[in-house]
Amino acid sequence: MFRRNPKRRPRQVNPRHRLAVLLPTRPGVTGASNADQKFSQLSSGRLRAIHLLWLFLIFGASAFGAGAQNGTDQPSIVMTILAWTPLLLKGFGFNILISFMSMAFGTAIGSVLGVLQISLLPPVRFSSRILTQFFRNSPWLVLLFYCMFMLPFEITVGGLRIPFPDWIKAVIGLSLPVMANVAEIVRGAINSIPSGQWEASESLAFTRRQQIWLIIMPQCYKRMLPPWMNLYAILTMATVLASIVGVEEVMTLAGQVLAADGRPELLVPIYSFVLLWFFAYCYPIARWTIRLERKFVLNT
Repeated sequence: MFRRNPKRRPRQVNPRHRLAVLLPTRPGVTGASNADQKFSQLSSGRLRAIHLLWLFLIFGASAFGAGAQNGTDQPSIVMTILAWTPLLLKGFGFNILISFMSMAFGTAIGSVLGVLQISLLPPVRFSSRILTQFFRNSPWLVLLFYCMFMLPFEITVGGLRIPFPDWIKAVIGLSLPVMANVAEIVRGAINSIPSGQWEASESLAFTRRQQIWLIIMPQCYKRMLPPWMNLYAILTMATVLASIVGVEEVMTLAGQVLAADGRPELLVPIYSFVLLWFFAYCYPIARWTIRLERKFVLNT
């Protein structure tokens, strides 16, 4: 038998021959690349001064171009838009309300529909998948028209007539595609959980319902949050579709302002003003989404 010489020193490995190990870097850590630091600054989720500057430059350019066509006996473009701002803000708040309610209803129903897509019963699984794919691949405006013209204008309950306003129909119409997309987000998050989590919970005698709601779903929340926020930003921008079916939101009120003022040169500035509001509202959501994605990737 060969015996090891106790006086023999262990072999020293040349540092040049060591294998390189790539470790994740965090913002502020020494050695982080410039690209990582720039990405973390970009994804801070806040509107910076340069972003606001670009927004006001776009609005100022449109107002200046319209002012060149304005007569001397009429008020300036900026003063006219500021005079109509309270009315437009009321319509923009209505857009935010529609987005909140559509996202709430779509998330509640879509979460259940997403869980049903992993059901062990084939009829439940197949029917939920067909329903999800149908509404997920249907145009949002077509669904909005269906809800607007197929739902009744009022509901009679025990001799009492309850009006069914158009904005509620718009909420239902926008909730359908949101429901389908949330169902896909939930299904994808559940399928991304390692199979060992299912096997470990099954070995502890958990039922199927306990596995989903106590073990799997708590691990899915951080995976679902970034795409869910991205979907909300898309929904907020899609609420202007309600103006086509007569809902008095910001785009409808902007058209009424143009008709009431009777000045064609207001067309570009007033719509640029509305664009500025939507950008200022949705851009931080998009930046925050990127920040959460990067944070959860590092902590996974």
